[in-house]
Amino acid sequence: MTQQSISSENQEVMKFSWESAVFFAIFHVLALLAPWFFSWSAFGVMIFLHWLLGSIGICLGYHRLLSHRSFQVPQWLEYILTTIGALAMQGGPMFWVAGHRLHHAFTEDIDKDPYSATRGFWWSHMLWVLYPKDEFFEYEQYKKYARDLDKHAYYRWLNKNFLLLQIPLGILLYLLGGWSFVVYGVFLRAVLLWHSTWLINSATHQQGYKNFQINDDSRNLWWAAIFTYGEGWHNNHHAYPRVAKAGLRWWEIDMTWWAIKLLQLSGLAKKIIMPSATVKAKG
Repeated sequence: MTQQSISSENQEVMKFSWESAVFFAIFHVLALLAPWFFSWSAFGVMIFLHWLLGSIGICLGYHRLLSHRSFQVPQWLEYILTTIGALAMQGGPMFWVAGHRLHHAFTEDIDKDPYSATRGFWWSHMLWVLYPKDEFFEYEQYKKYARDLDKHAYYRWLNKNFLLLQIPLGILLYLLGGWSFVVYGVFLRAVLLWHSTWLINSATHQQGYKNFQINDDSRNLWWAAIFTYGEGWHNNHHAYPRVAKAGLRWWEIDMTWWAIKLLQLSGLAKKIIMPSATVKAKG
């Protein structure tokens, strides 16, 4: 895809970010070393961290808690969940939340949705990161969409320094299992988790079925829901974005919802926004 082909309607030509491209290329290349460092324990570490950072950090923390405020937890626990989300290397909390709120406010708008599916599969999957627009990537511009988070000094620090968290994580993994744990727990895990999350931006706006007829092309995609711990029920989510439970039919498995329910049973999650009887009937 050329720069001209991804220009917006106002003829703005987006600049390719070589810095981002080199960063992602390095991680993808190092992830390809996985066969030479294989062990079942390293594979288990990768699966565990994919779940912890993906389901608990991104899906539960960044998405349902911070972006939509679908439930409430004590502030100390919110800090922990947000830190877990930052460990996923998908951006700091304000960056992630602001982008997602814009996605819901202007879904599929070619200019205002950061990862608009209108621009095509690969744009919404990852090219939006390689051709960054200042309004979505410059802190002073996007922070206005996450003012509730910007009030916290810790979130401001985390938003700027989230990549530094990989250093203690990498050291811990090396001490526990050597380079195999680092390759699987940092590089392979990061690459697989990036593409899992990006599938929600791309694939679920092109494939799947709809429970609700709404003004966008979001869809429910079962295999994306497996890789993303319930986020693949995307049509449900776009129809009722503040509802904490993404899977509405009995067979729409939502592992992230199980974690929220566990927090509720332990008394840590309160004011959970549930689907109404009408929503259940439609779904």
